[in-house]
Amino acid sequence: MNENAIIGIHSVKEAIKKQPRSIDKVFVLGGGKNRRLAEIAQLALKAELPILEISRAELDRLAKGSHQGVIANLVGSDHSKKGGIREEQVFNYLKDNESQLILVLDGVTDPHNLGACMRTADAAGVGLIIIPRDKSASLNPTVRKVASGAAETVELVSVTNLARFLEKLKQHGFWIVGADDQAEKSIYDQDFKGEIAVVLGSEGQGLRRLTKEKCDFLISIPMSGDLSSLNVSVAAGVVLFEAVRQRSGV
Repeated sequence: MNENAIIGIHSVKEAIKKQPRSIDKVFVLGGGKNRRLAEIAQLALKAELPILEISRAELDRLAKGSHQGVIANLVGSDHSKKGGIREEQVFNYLKDNESQLILVLDGVTDPHNLGACMRTADAAGVGLIIIPRDKSASLNPTVRKVASGAAETVELVSVTNLARFLEKLKQHGFWIVGADDQAEKSIYDQDFKGEIAVVLGSEGQGLRRLTKEKCDFLISIPMSGDLSSLNVSVAAGVVLFEAVRQRSGV
C-alpha cells in the first residue's frame, strides 16, 4: 500500500476540507455517476487540486484495500510536513491551544486500533495523541481510513522516549493517569479535572513498566463480564468520556 496516500470517501473528503495543502492530487474512479465521488471532485476543484479519473484496476494498484473509488496522494509522508507538530513543539501547542486533556498510547501497534483511538479522541474533543516512536503503529493509509477524518483533526505526535516525555508533562503541571486492569482505583473515583494526560497500553500487554512507574495514578474500568480487558479504543472511549463528563460539570 502507498504510505503516502489517504484512501476512502470520508477520509479524503475531510482531508480536502481541512488540509488541502497537504494533498498533491486526487484520483477518482472514472466512468461512473457516484454522487459521493462527484462531491469529492467538486471539493477538490474548489481547492484547486488536480483530479485524475482512472480505472478501478489502477486504483487497486495504487492502494490495496477498500479505497471506495478515491485516493488522495499526499505531498509528504511525514506527518510533521503536513501541518502537524513535532515533539519539541508539543508544549507550545498545549499553551497556544489551551489543551488540558491529552491521550497517550503506549505500544499500540495495530493500525486499526490507532485509527479507532484517533476517532474516539476527536469525538471526546481531545486534539492531541502522544505515541512512542518505536513499538507503535504510525500514521498510514489504514490508520487514516479507520480514523474517518480524525487524522486531520487530531495531532499525532511520536516521541523518542515516552517515559522521559511523561516526566516533562509532569514538570509542565500535568497529572499522569494510567489505565491498568489490575488497579484497585476505579475510573469513577478518579478526579479528571485540571491538566490530565490519560495513558493507555496495548490490549493484552497493557502499560510497560517504565510507563506505569511515571503515572501519578493508576485506574481501572469496572468489568462485570467474563473478559478481563477491553479493546484499547473502547477503553479510550470509556475513560475519555468519563473525563469529559467530570470536566463539563455534569
